[in-house]
Amino acid sequence: GPNFAYELCLRKIEDRALEGLDLSTWRMAFNGAEPVSPDTISRFSERFARYGLRREAIAPVYGLAECSVGLAFPPPGRGPIIDRIKRDALVRTGRAIPATEDERAGAADALPLGVKLVVACGQPLPGHQIRIVDATGREVGEREEGQLEFCGPSATSGYFRNPEQTRRLFHATAHADAQEKWLDSGDLAYMAGGDIYLTSRIKDIIIRAGRNIYPYELEEAVGDIPGIRKGCVAVFASPDPAAGTERLIVLAETRETQGDVLNSLRDQINTLAITLLGEPPDDVVLAAPHTVLKTSSGKIRRAASRELYEHGALGTQQRAVWWQFTRLAWAGVLPFVRRAARAASGILYASYAWGLFLILAPLTWLMVAMLPRPAWGWTVSRVMARLFVRLSGTPFVVHGLDNLPHDTPCVLVANHASYLDGILMVAALPRQFSFVAKRELKERLIPRLYLQRIGAEFVERFDFEQGVADVKRLLHTLRASQSLAFFPEGTFHRMPGLLPFRMGAFVIAAQAGVPVVPIAIRGTRSILRSGQWLPRRGAINITFNAPITPQGSDWSAAIKLRDAAHAQILRFCGEPELPSP
Repeated sequence: GPNFAYELCLRKIEDRALEGLDLSTWRMAFNGAEPVSPDTISRFSERFARYGLRREAIAPVYGLAECSVGLAFPPPGRGPIIDRIKRDALVRTGRAIPATEDERAGAADALPLGVKLVVACGQPLPGHQIRIVDATGREVGEREEGQLEFCGPSATSGYFRNPEQTRRLFHATAHADAQEKWLDSGDLAYMAGGDIYLTSRIKDIIIRAGRNIYPYELEEAVGDIPGIRKGCVAVFASPDPAAGTERLIVLAETRETQGDVLNSLRDQINTLAITLLGEPPDDVVLAAPHTVLKTSSGKIRRAASRELYEHGALGTQQRAVWWQFTRLAWAGVLPFVRRAARAASGILYASYAWGLFLILAPLTWLMVAMLPRPAWGWTVSRVMARLFVRLSGTPFVVHGLDNLPHDTPCVLVANHASYLDGILMVAALPRQFSFVAKRELKERLIPRLYLQRIGAEFVERFDFEQGVADVKRLLHTLRASQSLAFFPEGTFHRMPGLLPFRMGAFVIAAQAGVPVVPIAIRGTRSILRSGQWLPRRGAINITFNAPITPQGSDWSAAIKLRDAAHAQILRFCGEPELPSP
């Protein structure tokens, strides 16, 4: 049910009506269809815990009619995750910066004013994708606010007999291997750890008690009432913390001043709202002319009118016209300047990073191609990779290098999130490892020569007989005390998440009797994800986990190795688990 349904349970159900209630078997309590209140979640779980409700059963979700209602759900049994972020940073810069430890401490009702609570609404359903983009349509990084767009098999094909609105709904984006149509949700959100965090709505639809209310329909009807100034009506939503939903407010201008006439106008507006919506508004405000704020083109500024209402500033003395125009111009220019500066800074950084790569990459390739030993080529590659990371200004932290075996060969397995992963693995490793690469790269001169010169091994992915021969060759490499490095996902996608692992690396480790070292790479997808070629600023963390020793050499032992490595990487990569593509 929507958030207000849970709030109703809190306010309307008395304790004596709950005697004997057992909620211990309640597995999933979906909260969606309207903004999810962190306060409602906390109070609901606390009150009904005494009747057996597990907090893990509460599941904030996200959906919309354009996606057959459901789009994002949390994993079953996880429970709600509430992010505590700096309110001012989100408003000014669009970044969801986590609050400090001191700000995060304490109950939700005792938080500082500068802290905003945002509820995680889970990950996209299988087969669906979500992305967060800026005003230019470029996908933003982790914890950056933007417009939420989605695609998938449940997405609508458009509006009924309304091609113009359908064209506005879809955003086509060319990818390397496909043409995808993304739907604009009309919501603002950010992503963190693979979860969707909704921050506000762009569109003017009001969601009240789980129902969509379109303000312009009621505005037009109210404007037709004699005594109301036509085109001077604003209908908007105002949060109601006590009810856990949104209050419906009608602000209308009139020149009438007599009390009985004003009461008659209020009654007419209430009757009209009941006719159109099935319920009256929560508050009808009749104000003097020029109270409802408008743009320079005459459009109703609902958000600005709502702010005046919530601050009790309706009807206050207006400043001089020149001052209002100056303030309006500045209010419009400042966000534009900020967005333009951020966009320009991003483009400049991406250009610098590519320029740096185009200088260092050919130089590295030439040096490696001329060196007679793979170990020397590896050393040069490591120095150049670290130089690239340092000169690009990328924070780069490596944890757990002491978990890397020094006197025995091993198999490294790492998650694969970006084209940058190979470079960063070379920068992080203290000594030479043989990367296992797909055989298709051997057919291309430039990557083949470089990879061969640093000791890489090529494997066939589609020919079974050749694959068996490759396994035998890799076993021989391990038994010759040369360690191997794999990306067992085999590929990567733009959506955050850890894919299932292929078995090759774990079969080889089990048969050779060598340990597997899981490596979690975090941050590379936000910097340069699949389908994009403009890198962003970001921080990278690489975690070397403790080695896992195989308990046998058969298929069962290989499966146990795979599952244990997958669990360790999932713990530190900062992304959710994904099903098979």
